[in-house]
Amino acid sequence: MNRLGFLTRTPRWAIAHKFPAEQALTRINDIRIQVGRTGALTPVADLEPINVGGVLVSHATLHNEDEIKRKDIRIGDMAVVQRAGDVIPQVVEIKPDKRPADSKPFEFPTICPECGAHAIREENEAIRRCTGGLTCPAQAKERLKHFVSKDAFDIIGLGDKVIEAFYDDGIIKHPADIFTLEERNGSENDDLFTYGNEGLHLERRVGWGKLSVNNLFKAIRARRIVSLPRFIYALGIPQVGSATALLLAQNYGTFDALQHDMMLRETAKLVAIDGIGGEMGNDIVEFFNEQHNINEIDKLRQYIEVENYVDERRNDSALSGKTLVFTGTLEKMTRAEAKALAQKLGAKVAGSVSAHTDYVVVGVDAGSKAKKAAELGIKTLSETEFIAITEL
Repeated sequence: MNRLGFLTRTPRWAIAHKFPAEQALTRINDIRIQVGRTGALTPVADLEPINVGGVLVSHATLHNEDEIKRKDIRIGDMAVVQRAGDVIPQVVEIKPDKRPADSKPFEFPTICPECGAHAIREENEAIRRCTGGLTCPAQAKERLKHFVSKDAFDIIGLGDKVIEAFYDDGIIKHPADIFTLEERNGSENDDLFTYGNEGLHLERRVGWGKLSVNNLFKAIRARRIVSLPRFIYALGIPQVGSATALLLAQNYGTFDALQHDMMLRETAKLVAIDGIGGEMGNDIVEFFNEQHNINEIDKLRQYIEVENYVDERRNDSALSGKTLVFTGTLEKMTRAEAKALAQKLGAKVAGSVSAHTDYVVVGVDAGSKAKKAAELGIKTLSETEFIAITEL
């Protein structure tokens, strides 16, 4: 099991057997478009509610416009639905013979239904995206929800419905607004509220009281100091999940170092990190070169402290602080075992050779990475030499 290793969420040494999903036939009453935090337009089918596997299903994802065209899904169709993995409702197929006589193909919108901005689809992409950015209320709401989510700032009391209500009422429009809530709230001559008589008075809102508001403020105060991986993840950078946020924290150490390199478009160093490819690297660089993102970050950092990343890996080994690249087939251990060993000893493992590489570990049938190492004058190690260094 150890030799096969793990992916981010799943082990390579295990498989899951699932029974065939239960299916049911129901009508598609409508097709509506949801807008996510990255501007992605996602079609959702509103279904005639039906019991599927013990759960009442009334909505199902349609994925994207290509999927709608491929299955020729239309409003009014009778559809076979199931819960993918016994969790996510999806439309398997439609029944053309049960289709209404006046049925028309669904036309996917080219205008964002939330803000009216153009929705464009880049070449070779399945997703159509709103170009409205932060001016699109749907994107702004979803980004705020992401910001306070469990793997990000994890602020108890700011659930999805609260975020939507606070956004609609102008209470929270940007992440930094969360950290000025207590100051803006006002007072009712109570020790819980000490900022004057004029303000938001959240305790007067339906469903709120002095105790719940005070608990919210305590939860927000507890998040004024945040770890670097959580902060990176909370920013909602395209393609950057919690695992990639940790990689960035490990390789840059401080947020200032990350932002500095990204604003200088140091893409080569970024994509040299094992696990970060070219497309993801470009998305990260572009995020830090959008002025409105920088403005949001600067404003936010006036109210919070981002901790530097403390690397708990060994820092007293011969490989500590070194950047390694592996190429070819190793004979005494798997590639995954070699990487894990190097990281445990404080080394960084990159996926490509660059000027920042210290060693290239060369196995059998090594390819272009060994050749590039020679061109750059980077020291190469055999598997035996690598093992010897790890034992120092």
